[in-house]
Amino acid sequence: MSLALLSVSCDTPNSVYVGFNDSHIIYEGRVDTSSIDNAQLYWSGTSIKLNFKGTSIAAIMHDSQGDNYYDIRIDNDSLGIVRPDTIQREYILAEGLSAAAHKLEIFKRTEWNRGTTFFNGFKIKGNAKVLEPSPLPTRKMEFYGNSISAGYAVEDYSGKDSPDSTYTNNYLSYAAITARHFNAEYRCICRSGIGITVSWEPLIMPEMYDRLAPTDNNSTWDFSQYTPDVVVVNLLQNDSWLVEMPDHKEFRDRFGEIAPSPDDIVKAYQDFVATLRGHYPNAHIICALGNMDATQKGSQWPEYIYEAVHNLADDKMHVLIFPYKNTENHPTIREQKIMSQKLIEFIDENINW
Repeated sequence: MSLALLSVSCDTPNSVYVGFNDSHIIYEGRVDTSSIDNAQLYWSGTSIKLNFKGTSIAAIMHDSQGDNYYDIRIDNDSLGIVRPDTIQREYILAEGLSAAAHKLEIFKRTEWNRGTTFFNGFKIKGNAKVLEPSPLPTRKMEFYGNSISAGYAVEDYSGKDSPDSTYTNNYLSYAAITARHFNAEYRCICRSGIGITVSWEPLIMPEMYDRLAPTDNNSTWDFSQYTPDVVVVNLLQNDSWLVEMPDHKEFRDRFGEIAPSPDDIVKAYQDFVATLRGHYPNAHIICALGNMDATQKGSQWPEYIYEAVHNLADDKMHVLIFPYKNTENHPTIREQKIMSQKLIEFIDENINW
């Protein structure tokens, strides 16, 4: 029997192998565990959690492109970053640990366009023992967004907005910060450049939102597996640019020669959030926008959202327009924190959960 088919097995008297499909491992996010070999991770903000005892712990994994980055946290302290390469091997996550119980989290910083990560399991050494998982949070949140929600270039302190995946960190996005504040389970369905009516690349959110594997149009997510209490939709920033670019390929592919009218945009947005309502009949849905130039003074894009929500006449549907940050490039860490604070205050004032 191969290791991938094992649950927990003894490697030596002082070590334990924990297979990817062991019930002690908690996955957060849309993770594909249907394979007999490994779990497959795609989305920003996906995480793997394990409680254990042992002096060291390693993860057995590899990546399709070698361009994904993961934060490693033990007992809520950041220990560093792992970048899995394309060859499966053990990655030492922590060593020299005390004999006490520990909580491990592996958190995916990067977006799904950086490839798929294949996780086989953990190797724990030093009087190793696998412990029961922590109770799941009672609250659940889900975000649908673009680069702002992804945390694109948030750690590029040069201000150059580098596309290198080193600088993207979903953990520092307003979305992840807000979910941690409320101690809520977290899902982030996002992609830099994506829109409701048009994107910088072929996929738009209404075509991608319901996938398990984002690059596979035959891969369908089972919405019954996760029912959020609060859904945040922060989209239209990319639409606001692209509908003014008739020479762009994606404009031509979506619209031909005529840009969508305001009514077309409102209807497209309205249809998308109504579809989410169909999946989540009892959730509070926050239709947000910002904090880039779609929210600057004189922009019509907030009004499109207000109109769509008004048309839906839904008591559990809300509008939050983040203040325009009035700086260049994508939100910095400070600007992401400001967004998070605005969202936290909005939820505290408007939602009883």
